[in-house]
Amino acid sequence: MHSLDHRPVVLDIDHSVGPLPQRLVLPLEHWQESIRFGCSLATMRRFRTMLDELLPEQYGTVFLGSGDFHHLSWPLIARLKPETPIQVVVLDNHPDNMRFPFGVHCGSWVRRVAMLPSVSHVHVLGITSADIGAGHAWENYLTPLKKGKLTYWNIGVDTGWARRLGIEKAFRGFDTPEAMVDAFAELQRTQTVPSYLSIDKDAFAPNVAHTNWDQGLLQVDHALGLIDSLRNGLVGSDINGEVSHYRYQAWWKRRLSAMDEQPEIDPAMLAEWQAQQHALNLQLLEAIAARSG
Repeated sequence: MHSLDHRPVVLDIDHSVGPLPQRLVLPLEHWQESIRFGCSLATMRRFRTMLDELLPEQYGTVFLGSGDFHHLSWPLIARLKPETPIQVVVLDNHPDNMRFPFGVHCGSWVRRVAMLPSVSHVHVLGITSADIGAGHAWENYLTPLKKGKLTYWNIGVDTGWARRLGIEKAFRGFDTPEAMVDAFAELQRTQTVPSYLSIDKDAFAPNVAHTNWDQGLLQVDHALGLIDSLRNGLVGSDINGEVSHYRYQAWWKRRLSAMDEQPEIDPAMLAEWQAQQHALNLQLLEAIAARSG
């Protein structure tokens, strides 16, 4: 059971998050068209102002809904006032550090977070996507990688191009999820700052949770091991990657979404997938609670 100070918060934009113990639900469906997938910086500023007005002083894990909303981690992290710098630990099948010329979107927010003065480093763990391979190298924002503010932890992706640019230290490659978890846990033994944890469930294999993005290789035990390694505690956390479907009114969002080749959701399987997602949410919440104040 969560105390009111650690009760989960649901940003209920797409009605995809199941019931959670003592949850606080913020009804935000009216934001869906403007905020889903991507938005202008002005829209994001308005969303951040709304969060400041609606969120209580203390709260637990924030559920964002679909992975199409992962960029909402940025205002959640930016509004924190940590006493010391923090590291941001992201579980994701994608780097979320890709170029986006129209403001910020679910695949570009990591650069914004890496720029925050309160953030000492961002680790993105579980990447199996070709987004960090040679074919998409030019799409990655290079500044946070060059400045030593961002590390990609990938499984089975050829990132040899990074050596040619002298940024190979920002890339950690592994053959298996187990090897990646062990290496990260070893790094955390010398870590002295608390963490903010952001989980996109597309980092998991489909047998753990079906999402509406291409997926990685993590099993539940891998995620629990990563969470357990955050020995200096959590200052905040969020979870996304629920299954939901939405048809955009804006043509450019329909076009960009199609370019990302998001798989169609099978309506016949939706209830089963959401039950699977809900069970995983409860497991993750329990592990996060053990690392929160």
